[in-house]
Amino acid sequence: MTTVSMPAPAGVRPRRAAGRWARRGPLLPALLFTIVVTQLPFLATLVISFTDWNALYPDRRGFAAFGNYTAVLSDPQLRSSILTTVILTVSVVLVSLVLGLAIALLLDRRFHGRAIVRTMLIAPFLVVPVAAALLWKHALYNPEYGLFNGILTGIFGQGAAQPDWISDAPMFSVVASLVWQWTPFMMLILLAGLQSRSPEVLEAARVDGASAFAVFRHITLPHLRQYLELGALLGCIYIVQNFDAVFTITAGGLGTANLPYTIYQTFYQAHDYGRASAAGVIVVIGSMIVATFALRVVSSLLKQEADR
Repeated sequence: MTTVSMPAPAGVRPRRAAGRWARRGPLLPALLFTIVVTQLPFLATLVISFTDWNALYPDRRGFAAFGNYTAVLSDPQLRSSILTTVILTVSVVLVSLVLGLAIALLLDRRFHGRAIVRTMLIAPFLVVPVAAALLWKHALYNPEYGLFNGILTGIFGQGAAQPDWISDAPMFSVVASLVWQWTPFMMLILLAGLQSRSPEVLEAARVDGASAFAVFRHITLPHLRQYLELGALLGCIYIVQNFDAVFTITAGGLGTANLPYTIYQTFYQAHDYGRASAAGVIVVIGSMIVATFALRVVSSLLKQEADR
């Protein structure tokens, strides 16, 4: 039996349209503000990326087409900074995920003072990035009064080696400071995943005699797969754009200049606005690609939660 839909009365459609605008109208100022703050600067950067604009040579300004993008992709220094960015991002994300998973597994257990411990472990993520980098540079890494060398002196005595951590291990110095700051972020995501496990499934596994490692391997780890993916994707988006730690700890020296720092050098020191804008557009496009995968993971997680 087929049903025939009747057209809405003449006055219903205008009322529906008015109702939709009444719901969406209050969002228009926020939408316009977002467009002005984010999209217009990006459009300006995109336009500048196609121009030959160096403040040191103001008479040579003109249209460069894709010349800046070719220069960015063929410049050995920029290619090296891309490799450094990949190494820095992958190292920080992987170590943060492993540490975050270990801490999340510990916090998933019940013990006295768990809320206080959880709050204290979240604190590094709330520290301003520049302040965190300064803390590691001066309070921990300093060869004269830093905590690390103080510990070495306390263990091995006054004759203990006093390494200059930043000069001897520059990439490790930057990675360690970022891992300290991003491990709580990964911990929160993975702890949310642990707490969303089905208690019935866990209880059935224990009744069947499964060991703690077997439960983790066959139940917990597969359940956390999408949470691990989400943490990795979000971490990549933010750490790829990290500038504070590199600028503050090593000033981009000793092989630690990542892509954001190289863009800073090109823009503010070489005053090559066109090439710096082209490099910035490449970073934005890469971040958008990663963000697309992150949004897909988030939508799949939300769909699973809605279906439960």
